[in-house]
Amino acid sequence: MAINKVMRAALKAITALEPDVQKSYKIERRLELITARLRGKPKEFKMWDHMVRFEDHAVPVRLFTPRGEGPFPLLLFFHGGGWVTGGIENYTGVCADLAQATHCTVASVDYRLAPEHKFPAALEDCYAAAHEFFLGKIPGISPNDITLIGDSAGGNLAAAVSLLARDRGTFLPKRQILLYPATYNDHSEGSPFYSIHENGKDYLLTAKRIQKVTELYQSSDEDKNNPYFAPLMATDFSRQPRTLVITAEYCPLRDEGEAFGEKLREAGNEVETVRMPDALHAYMMLPPRFLQVRQTYRIINGFLQRGNLHGEA
Repeated sequence: MAINKVMRAALKAITALEPDVQKSYKIERRLELITARLRGKPKEFKMWDHMVRFEDHAVPVRLFTPRGEGPFPLLLFFHGGGWVTGGIENYTGVCADLAQATHCTVASVDYRLAPEHKFPAALEDCYAAAHEFFLGKIPGISPNDITLIGDSAGGNLAAAVSLLARDRGTFLPKRQILLYPATYNDHSEGSPFYSIHENGKDYLLTAKRIQKVTELYQSSDEDKNNPYFAPLMATDFSRQPRTLVITAEYCPLRDEGEAFGEKLREAGNEVETVRMPDALHAYMMLPPRFLQVRQTYRIINGFLQRGNLHGEA
């Protein structure tokens, strides 16, 4: 659906009511849990929880297996929410739809949130989960059949896990799917990316909110130059997974996501970049009846099929 003048005015009015996330994040989390409970859990999937032990705590992972006979490829999913909100409960519907649409098992990682747990806590949780899956500690899952996927802050974490895995030399994902990812360290008026200025005020997600959640996530100003915090700050983009980057036309993060894909491509990696027309940030939270969501599933399935996984349209 195209964003016409009436819709644009409505989006502007709604965006003007945006709360200060640095004060409202706890309320937002509670609202997410309430909404998730009201929706209930999908009944047509085999769904179970697994715990990844890491240092002095456990990282919850929720798995969704689609209808039909397996074994299925695995999508290791890192949720969005600006590193401060989101979780496996309010992403249950998204992950169940993703499992059914791709004919893959989806494993959703419930990493620790900021500001209680600042960088690099979320990254280390996601890395620990990926490490366990890639080292074959989960029966029936082959490392060759695993794809990292994340939306928004989760796309940031997926990209960072791939960089960290290469640098630590423990495993190397073959594929990653980054949905409107956050990849840069500056979303202020000084940002070099046009989409921050073009889309940063009137399209639900604002540049101001991105800047504020980034401040909640970072441990210090030095983090901003850390490539595991802001993947575009990397100096080495080589030996990265085959990558699909999907951005949204009216998303403030559009241009930095596409810039990250270009950096990977310049370093010799195989990259596909798609800009979804008439789409807002976080549009994949919508149900599959929306055109952009269905189109995105088709693009993801094509990417997986070209990677010799058996995604189905």
